[in-house]
Amino acid sequence: MALGFPPPQQQDFPAQELYAPSPMFTWAELQSMAADGVLTPLYEKSFIPPGLDVTPRLRARAAALVVPDRIRRKVIAGRMTAAWIYGCADAPERLSLLVDTKHRISSLRSARGCILHEVRLGQLDVVSIGGLLVTSPLRTAVDVALHVEASRAVPALRMLLSQDELGVRLRLLTLAVEASARVPHKKAALRKLAALALTADAPAQIADAPQAEVFPPEAAA
Repeated sequence: MALGFPPPQQQDFPAQELYAPSPMFTWAELQSMAADGVLTPLYEKSFIPPGLDVTPRLRARAAALVVPDRIRRKVIAGRMTAAWIYGCADAPERLSLLVDTKHRISSLRSARGCILHEVRLGQLDVVSIGGLLVTSPLRTAVDVALHVEASRAVPALRMLLSQDELGVRLRLLTLAVEASARVPHKKAALRKLAALALTADAPAQIADAPQAEVFPPEAAA
């Protein structure tokens, strides 16, 4: 018999937003429900009811289930993982987790399904979403511009810029990249931002921004 959601009147098994292997349902049962269309895969071993609005909070909760408990409070989801959480990129094959320099990577054993990066983080660079620490939208955009190849970075940056609720603006993003001292790939990052300004479907604030102010001469180098 195909498995389904328990009826609402059964208090022992209330309907919920996110399903993962647990005493309620095993991994095999969740897979069976997904095959029957009763659940929809979200990330790794996480599932949601069909038609449920997938929010950053739900993505963050799903990602948090992949991060081992022993390191969850010491790592921050960043780069393309954070872009995915904000709904601006595809789900990552492996989570990109940032570790502040006060927590050395050597002190954290490698976690399956995760890539650790040791970085410096400011007080305003981190937010909490769904029980997981995530880089802020602006810090996410800066990191994507600096550390992700153009073929993946430019579409993600375009999405980050297009979502008004995230508050990322091209001028601010450009200034933040320029202010990143002694980091590799800065000129390449500025070229990615320049490419956004040249696309016909770029956000309106890009077209309205003074070209000379947004892209300094060295950005073309």
